[in-house]
Order: sequence, then structure tokens, then C-alpha cells
Amino acid sequence: MPKTSARLLALLSLLQARRDWPGGLLAARLDVSARTVRRDVERLRELGYPIAAVKGPDGGYRLAAGAQLPPLLFDDEQAVALAIALQSATTAGAGIEEAAARALHTVRQVMPARLRHRIDILQVTAVERSPTRAARQVDSGVLMALGAAVHAREVLRFDYTPVTAPEADGDGGLPAPRRVQPHHLVTWGGRWYLVAWDLERGDWRTFRADRISPRTPTGPRFTPRELPGGDVATFVTSRFQGSGGADGWPCRGEVILDLPAAVVSGYLHDALVEELGPHRCRLVLGSWSWVGLAATIGRFDVDIEVVGPAELRDAFARLARRYTATARG
Repeated sequence: MPKTSARLLALLSLLQARRDWPGGLLAARLDVSARTVRRDVERLRELGYPIAAVKGPDGGYRLAAGAQLPPLLFDDEQAVALAIALQSATTAGAGIEEAAARALHTVRQVMPARLRHRIDILQVTAVERSPTRAARQVDSGVLMALGAAVHAREVLRFDYTPVTAPEADGDGGLPAPRRVQPHHLVTWGGRWYLVAWDLERGDWRTFRADRISPRTPTGPRFTPRELPGGDVATFVTSRFQGSGGADGWPCRGEVILDLPAAVVSGYLHDALVEELGPHRCRLVLGSWSWVGLAATIGRFDVDIEVVGPAELRDAFARLARRYTATARG
């Protein structure tokens, strides 16, 4: 029987690997008795892990969400992926740079030497295309508030600082707060934007997130309107290029990546990146050729879901055949 500390780590690793574990199966995997599993579960609970008992013929356990974050256990690949993501987040312009740097230091400090070497050889440096396009920092609390309003489909009120002098309200005082129906939180050119329907002006607007100061509480829920052009990628692209059509690239595709939007936008400043969740985003990107577009997207070492068009899917298949032939020599 392994020592208690090693057995607890093995039990925690199993609980993190799947949703529900029958008690008998856990005992078999750990080569211990069901009674020992129950005692180890109690020890983990004392350490702060919210392990719930699952009812059923066999009984079982589930690692649930708790009120506090307990110590986490990662395998080698997860630890390296986390470190690289944190390094990228230090240049994301999302107001989390200092926290990401501290988290990266914490993760690196407890890594074995073989893993520290893997992340130390990859150093990420953010370089802006032009001094006039230097990205302004966005408070992470603002992004969280905007994302929550988009997800809940609730009317959002906020103070906005435009580029030009603000228009005063009817009494000659400070500008009135904006009231919008928030639809999408996206990045473009290294900056975060909120795409929303402006209730006072009766039109679609894009607002820079670094100039937004949300007010609470949010307003009533609303039914989302249909964006001009049919999707947020076409809408945002046309707004920034001053036309109602698509962008100037002859090839333009859309994919879903299992990466945070802040990470993807840090590498593709000319792309439209829409946040779909903490570790998932929608990417719309253009190129001079379909194969070139597929190759650019393939740089991200994650699973890729092609939304369209068919030409992009065919380009991925063409590259797959080419790479397979190369690997076979």
C-alpha cells in the first residue's frame, strides 16, 4: 500500500479526471479497501477539497466546486500549458498582468527542473505595431462586468470617456450614462471592445473597454437583436474599415479555439477574437490564401473547430495530407 501522502495525491488526481467515481472503483484503482477510501476522502475534505458523496447503488464521490480554492494537482502537460498561458496573460492588456506574473512565479517555483526548463525557453514579449496603437490597460473587473452582462443579456449602464470632448447633458453638466444592450465582448488590434445596441441613440455601437466605467445594478433582461451583416465578425470588421462589406482579404474564415481570448488576441492583432468562456474563443481571420490561413491558425497547439467556410476546412485537409507525407519521409 502506498504511503498516505502519495495515496491522497493519487486519489485527488483520480477525482479531477472525471465527474463521478464509484467508491468500489476508486478502491480498486488505488489498491486499498473501501474503508481506506472513505478515510482518505475525509482527509482531503479537511484540507479544503469539497468532495461530495454521490448516491446510487454503488455509492461514490465527486469533486465539487467550493467556496475557496484548494491546492490543485496538475500533470506535466497541464502545468506547462498553465505556465505558458500565464506568461501570455502578462502581456494581454486585460488588467491582470501583475496577478498573472505572481501566479507564474508561484507555479514555476514548485515545478521540477525538467518542467522549468521547458517554460524558460519560451519568453513572450509584446511588441506593438505602431506607437499610435499602443493598447491601454483594461481593468479585469471591467471585463468581468461586461462579460457577465453579455452572458446574462441584461441592460448595462456605464460612463464612457470618448476620444473627443464629451457631449454634456441637457443641463450643461456631465455626460449622462450610456444605456445599452450588450451583445459581444471582442478584441481587435490588441484592444477590447463591447459591441452593443445603444438604447438612447437607437443604433449599434462599439465601445472601447478601457474607456468604460460600469454602473450597478444592471437593468432588465432583453431579447438579443440581430447584428447587421449576420454576425459579429462581419459587423466589427466593416465598422473599423468604414464600409458595410467584408474585409479586404480574399480568404476569410472562422474557427473555435480552446484558448482564452486574451491569449489568442496577443498573437493576432488583425483578427477578431470573441470570448466564449474562460478557456474558449471564436476567431475570425483573413489571409491571401486558404492554405496560408489554415497554417496561421494551426500555430495554436489546441483543438480547432472550423465553423466555415468549406474552403478553410479543405485547406486543413490539404495541409494534413502534406504534413503526413512529410512525416513518412
